Amino acid sequence: MSDDKQAAEEINQEFEQNQADPQSAQQEGDQVETQEVAEELTEDQQRIVELEAAVIAAETKLADQKDSVMRAIADADNSRKRAEGEIDKARKFALEKFAGELLPVADNLERALQVGNPEDENIKPILEGVDLTLKSFVSTIEKFGMKVIDPQGQPFNPEQHQAMSMQENADLPPNTVLAVMQKGYEINGRLLRPAMVMVTRGPDGGVDTQA
Repeated sequence: MSDDKQAAEEINQEFEQNQADPQSAQQEGDQVETQEVAEELTEDQQRIVELEAAVIAAETKLADQKDSVMRAIADADNSRKRAEGEIDKARKFALEKFAGELLPVADNLERALQVGNPEDENIKPILEGVDLTLKSFVSTIEKFGMKVIDPQGQPFNPEQHQAMSMQENADLPPNTVLAVMQKGYEINGRLLRPAMVMVTRGPDGGVDTQA
């Protein structure tokens, strides 16, 4: 049998088989088509998974970058506030040492007024000049944030006063400043020098210097 004749017979047999079982042939075709669709779906699903993973990675990177930017902004803001605080502190207390050197001047002016006799007509003009000088001095230093601490008759405050002596007094309650031996000063709310004072005490107790 020649090759052409054999090939023709095989084709006829396949045709006859398909004619004999058309349903089987259709099923085979459907299976092939279903397999192709499944493969396409699998590829699309894989692509979707890859895209979703890429989106998640991008969102995570964006969140990290946003967090880094927010931290950088917060650090810069904190640095700015610290710098402003240091500048403000330096501005407030730049005159502290200089002001401390001026305090003996005020003390001497006050002593001159205390020892001078205002009834003496010879020195009365001098005392008046000293008094004006002292008032001018105090007014000037107050412009730079200095404040005089003169607690006469006030409750004893260990944060601003230094008790030099104690004395019983029936007219004032215990722990009251009876006399100011030397005035104190503060600058911008910061103690420059405590006031040296005499404090009252009860008959059976002493001054509460921790009050």
